[in-house]
Amino acid sequence: MTRTELIKLIFRKRSFLCIGLDTDLSKVPQHLLELDDPVFEFNKAIIDATHDLAVAYKPNFAFYECNGVKGWQSLTRTIQYINTAYPGELFTIADAKRGDIGNTSQQYARAMFEASSSGMDFNAVTVAPYMGEDSVKPFLSCPGKWIIVLALTSNKGAGDFQFFSGNGQHLFEQVLSKSQQWGSNENMMYVVGATQAEMLTDIRKIVPDHFLLVPGVGAQGGSLSDVARYGLTSECGLIVNSSRNIIYASGGADFAIKAREEAIKMQQEMSGILGR
Repeated sequence: MTRTELIKLIFRKRSFLCIGLDTDLSKVPQHLLELDDPVFEFNKAIIDATHDLAVAYKPNFAFYECNGVKGWQSLTRTIQYINTAYPGELFTIADAKRGDIGNTSQQYARAMFEASSSGMDFNAVTVAPYMGEDSVKPFLSCPGKWIIVLALTSNKGAGDFQFFSGNGQHLFEQVLSKSQQWGSNENMMYVVGATQAEMLTDIRKIVPDHFLLVPGVGAQGGSLSDVARYGLTSECGLIVNSSRNIIYASGGADFAIKAREEAIKMQQEMSGILGR
């Protein structure tokens, strides 16, 4: 999916909602546990109930890797279902936070992007930039794919390193500045946590046109209106993620219905923001 296609999708759906498929087997409704692949069946029901309201889905790999081979099967089935049931309708993000030496990153890229190799074919992958250019660029060698670089995260420990200062910039600002030498706004986005919304004004001075993936709205306390106020561009420029608030809106048999109700609330707020 190109940048132009993503922007058109956002304005057609009047939404910049990403739903995080952080599917915890211990929270899957009881009636699904009787099925062969309860995690996939949960994901499928959420996707079918919300696909017209969201522009993206973001499985967090930790929730699948912890289940071993069965987890990988659930993840592969999920991305394959999205791509076949709703082709061109949804932007898919592998929330894997990979980053290693160059030849290792090349294999990670194959895992995320080559269906013939791994069975998975995501549009984008989250990447940790700590090891520098040679750990990031292998992901950018895949035509038509995106990387989403961790810049300023929403967790409590973000202050441990990301605000270190040197040469007049915080470390996260140096990441934003330096990484623009590796890619462009056509294939690179940045993670900026919703709990850091007040920093978006300064971030937009460094990356005025790049898309930002913004987690932390909802359960982590981030405000959608604040994120939009400080981070929105004329082309939207935002993908805002919500996970627990939507997918665990109910723990019962009506979980997909309740998930849709929560997604509608966010989509309606986003529609109003885009309209203004």
